[in-house]
Amino acid sequence: MATKLAVVYYSTYGTNYQMAQIAAEAAKAAGAEVRLLKVAETAPAAVVAGQEAWKAQQDKMADVPTATAQDMEWADAYLISAPTRFGIMASQMRAFIDTLGGVWAKGGLANKAISAMTSAQNAHGGQETTLMSFYATAMHWGAIVVAPGYTDPVIFKTGGNPYGYSHKQGDEFTDDVKAAIGHQARRLVEVAGKIR
Repeated sequence: MATKLAVVYYSTYGTNYQMAQIAAEAAKAAGAEVRLLKVAETAPAAVVAGQEAWKAQQDKMADVPTATAQDMEWADAYLISAPTRFGIMASQMRAFIDTLGGVWAKGGLANKAISAMTSAQNAHGGQETTLMSFYATAMHWGAIVVAPGYTDPVIFKTGGNPYGYSHKQGDEFTDDVKAAIGHQARRLVEVAGKIR
């Protein structure tokens, strides 16, 4: 039976969307059943429409299903990807997390493998604190954190973040970047399979 993975992301300008796509493909190649899901946009429509790049990205992702609590119950594992906002995940992802109280209360998020990725505009824009603070949420759920650690040499080639892949907005998605994201996704699928 295939491991069921929910790759849940929020993306303003496309960075985390690309990261989530790379992770989803790597997880599928590793044998997982994958749902690629975005979280709902919570910014006012007028604000989004007022920024051409933001609006264009929202249009590009229009066909991606929006994550629900039912998706979280379905999954054996979660790979969460969202940009950094002042050292924590973007408010859109936090708003989605706030909808999961009912699933959490009945134990529906417990004993599931979880890993996270992030991005920021600059190299020291709060990526590590974003991932660490998110993992505190995962611990409240009773989820099992599966960080990439230093389990593959490619981690050192892409910034050396052992907590989860982090991308500098505007940087190219090189083969090393794709390998680092792929490694994290495959590791998550492997550990989730052992837990399941």
